[in-house]
Amino acid sequence: MTAPKKSCINPDLEKAINKLLKEVMSPSSETNITDKVKVIDRALKLDALKLKLQDDAWGKGFYDDDDDDKEG
Repeated sequence: MTAPKKSCINPDLEKAINKLLKEVMSPSSETNITDKVKVIDRALKLDALKLKLQDDAWGKGFYDDDDDDKEG
């Protein structure tokens, strides 16, 4: 049994995060470091999700019915 994979990430969400990242990281921005780190964290999580969606084997181990873990 394999897990269903979503086809993509919401493009509007991706655009919004990219725009926010550009805004807070611009040299003229007076955003505090805490807000910058929060935006960077969101961008990194989005990239991690993209990698998971691209990797067909990601999460496959949860659905395998192998007898490797059984004793005997």
